[in-house]
Amino acid sequence: MTTISNGVNVQALLDAREALKDAPEAAQFTWKATSTWQNGVHSTTRIQNFYGLGQEQSHKNETVFDADHPAVFAAEDNGVTPIEYLLVGLASCLTAGVASVAQNRGIQLRSVEASVEGNHDIRGILGDTDVRNGYNDIKVTFHIDADATPQEIEALVAQSQKRSAVFDALTNPTDVTVSVA
Repeated sequence: MTTISNGVNVQALLDAREALKDAPEAAQFTWKATSTWQNGVHSTTRIQNFYGLGQEQSHKNETVFDADHPAVFAAEDNGVTPIEYLLVGLASCLTAGVASVAQNRGIQLRSVEASVEGNHDIRGILGDTDVRNGYNDIKVTFHIDADATPQEIEALVAQSQKRSAVFDALTNPTDVTVSVA
């Protein structure tokens, strides 16, 4: 018998799902980020702490993201644009899902690559009220090499999409409140 190892501890995930059935309050997480303006349209966002399992938690390391606009927008290009970070989140979430589902289904992965493209008419952010501010559409294309049939690979991607928090946030209305403290 061959052991499948995609680096995902599926049993821990299944155990957590079972444990949270009896303690739904522990499943309530609050993800946090703090963004600081640097100059122009450049900002730095830090992620370290979050709340979950009934208490404050902390990542092993703080992660720092720089966001800016490219030189073609008369900016300094100190980082990717904020809207590109949405693509990073979507690709990362779907890819993690593919690995998790493959592990759970006993499918050995050799490689997974997600190419993500978002079409964006920037006239909206420049003040044209007839044009949407955000993406018009996003296309994700997976290239997966695995010990699986094409149908099994399609099913992996479909299940990943079904369980992706980022896909859900992008495709369903999410209440967002913005305030000044």
